[in-house]
Amino acid sequence: MKLTKMSHSCVRLEKDGQTLVLDPGAFSEEDAALGADAILVTHEHPDHFNEERLRTALDANPAAEIWTLKSVAEKISTAFPGRVHTVGHGDTFTAAGFDVQVHGELHAVIHPDIPRITNVGYLVDGGQIFHPGDALTVPDHAVETLMLPVMAPWSKISEVIDYVREVKPQRAYDIHDALLTDLARPVYDNQIGALGGAEHLRLQPRESTAL
Repeated sequence: MKLTKMSHSCVRLEKDGQTLVLDPGAFSEEDAALGADAILVTHEHPDHFNEERLRTALDANPAAEIWTLKSVAEKISTAFPGRVHTVGHGDTFTAAGFDVQVHGELHAVIHPDIPRITNVGYLVDGGQIFHPGDALTVPDHAVETLMLPVMAPWSKISEVIDYVREVKPQRAYDIHDALLTDLARPVYDNQIGALGGAEHLRLQPRESTAL
């Protein structure tokens, strides 16, 4: 499997000639979803869900499909009948040749005064990769590669470190990093790498690795 990190929380997975894209939002490249055979969206916030980019990707590939939660599906399903699938915690499905399990139900708390929205994470190919979206969901399954939301308005570094410890992946790659400045990156790298208990890695936008 080939993993390509796009900007912020978007990643592209390629296997056997097919491409699965997760969370191609407004903080990611305009072409982040193009060429996708399947797209997964964790929740409705614009840095994870961009309707225009999804429409462009589905128009470019008439066979492409989307799996997402209800709040996102309602915004785009009318334009693409039969190609947008609503999923929730506990669901399993196959998308672009990848086996996917859905974990989690709610977005992390931003502030007690802000109502929590739905958020789902995606466990791909039996735990080879887990993308939690905007939550620190711990799946009931071993995880090889954790896509780690490293910096967000709803988290602090101690929570990120404890999340890595709880999931116990073999390795953690940063996502949700568009707001993380270059000055702060060494601090996060050193602390998470030293205390998380797993190999901590970062890919630059459009950089790839083999898993």
